[in-house]
Amino acid sequence: MKKLLFPFFLTFILLTSLVFKSQAQVDTVSTFSKSMKKEIKAVVIAPETLDLTKEYPVTYLLHGYSGNYKSWIDGVPELIDLAEEHQMIIVTPDGNFDSWYWDSPEKEDSQYETYISKELVEFIDEKYPTLAAKEGRAITGLSMGGHGALYLAIRHQDIYGAAGSQSGGVDITPFPENWNMKSYLGEKSEFPERWKDYSVMGQLHLLSRNNLPIIIHCGTDDFFFQANLKLHEELNYLNIPHTFTANPGGHNWEYWEESVQYHLLYFKNYFESKKVKD
Repeated sequence: MKKLLFPFFLTFILLTSLVFKSQAQVDTVSTFSKSMKKEIKAVVIAPETLDLTKEYPVTYLLHGYSGNYKSWIDGVPELIDLAEEHQMIIVTPDGNFDSWYWDSPEKEDSQYETYISKELVEFIDEKYPTLAAKEGRAITGLSMGGHGALYLAIRHQDIYGAAGSQSGGVDITPFPENWNMKSYLGEKSEFPERWKDYSVMGQLHLLSRNNLPIIIHCGTDDFFFQANLKLHEELNYLNIPHTFTANPGGHNWEYWEESVQYHLLYFKNYFESKKVKD
């Protein structure tokens, strides 16, 4: 009887090893921001076996208001499997809990546009085997991070090849008293043009047709839904191609856990399309 059990046990071990073989590696890295003179953390999720002879695409995921660099991996642990499945590196940086990813004109110690789009990108490209070009980078995020992702991508189309937003606060102008934004921009009544310029809606003039693939998701029960619908309509008016999905859902992790899977697949298809053309 024991002789019969051993082959079965060996088979079980082999099958178990196959099931758990596809595990990405998760690192917490600390980067020094010269613009803000401080250390900032980020989570980096990479395929289990990084082939140093290859160049991997990178997707940057930005957290929302009151979040941090761990919010995405805590909220959607499936990112580990998705990084492995899509053979991409996923980076979830810390944007402070309320920075909105701006280079603040009011606070010298809050320069997150420079940090995310220059300092962090340079660090990741130096430390990991990345495709160090816009064709190998995408950026998306949720809520405040959805705003940040589109805002940064539109302003840095030489850095990011594709962009997305999930439940993003894409128009900040209706919310002058919310989420501590006035401490970074000043009072809206004093700086009305600044509030327009620092909103995604105020950056659309920088877009041109087919230059930046964009994917936007927002739940119909979300308090940002009308702002996202307005963005969709304005992009249509400007003849800017984009993917817009408005489906049942609120401002919560249940929605983002599903949404991010579509965003990563969208980016994977973008990366693959650039490989074919190259």
